[in-house]
Amino acid sequence: MKNIILFGPPGSGKGTQAAMLKDHFNLLHISTGDLLREEIRKGSVLGTEAKQYMDRGELVPDAVVIGMIGGSFDTAREEGKEGIIFDGFPRTVAQAEALDRLMEDKDTSIAGVLSLVVDEEELTKRILNRGLTSGRSDDSDEATIRNRVQEYRTKTEPVASYYAANDKVREIEGVGSIDDIFQALCKAFEDL
Repeated sequence: MKNIILFGPPGSGKGTQAAMLKDHFNLLHISTGDLLREEIRKGSVLGTEAKQYMDRGELVPDAVVIGMIGGSFDTAREEGKEGIIFDGFPRTVAQAEALDRLMEDKDTSIAGVLSLVVDEEELTKRILNRGLTSGRSDDSDEATIRNRVQEYRTKTEPVASYYAANDKVREIEGVGSIDDIFQALCKAFEDL
C-alpha cells in the first residue's frame, strides 16, 4: 500500500485535490473533517462534542480522531485500494506518532507527505467564499478562520518537521489552477 498524507492549512484545497488523487491512484480517501461533519449531521454525542471545538476554530482531541480511523486500513484492503490518502490528519505530532504505531500494527507505513503551500490572506479569502455556499458555521467568520489558520500554524505545521526528519515531505505550491496543482501533486506522488 502506498499511503500518503495531504497536508496544508484550512482552505488550501486539500479536499478538492484529495478527491482527484483518490480516483487517479485508486486510494481510499480519509477526511477526518468529513467524518466529523457526518457525526455532527447525525447529532451523535461525538458530533456534538466535535462541533463545540470546531465552532471555536479549535482541533478536535486526538483520541476522538484516532479512534475514528482505526478500521481504514482493513477497508482499503477489502476494497482493493492501492493505499490511503489522509486529508486533514494527522494534525499534531502526537497524532502522527499514533498513526505510525497504528500503521506498523497493520504492516504498512506512510510513503510521503504532500504539503500544499498557500499564504494566509489567500486562505482567508477562500474560506470566506466557501462559507457563502458551504453552510459551515466555521467558514463564515473571519476571526474564527484566522484562529483556525493560527491553530494550524502552531499545532499542525510541526507535523511536517516530524515527517521531514525521514525525508518524506514534498511541498507543492497551492495557488494556481486546480489542474496545475493536481499535476504537481501527481508528479510528487509518483516520485515517492
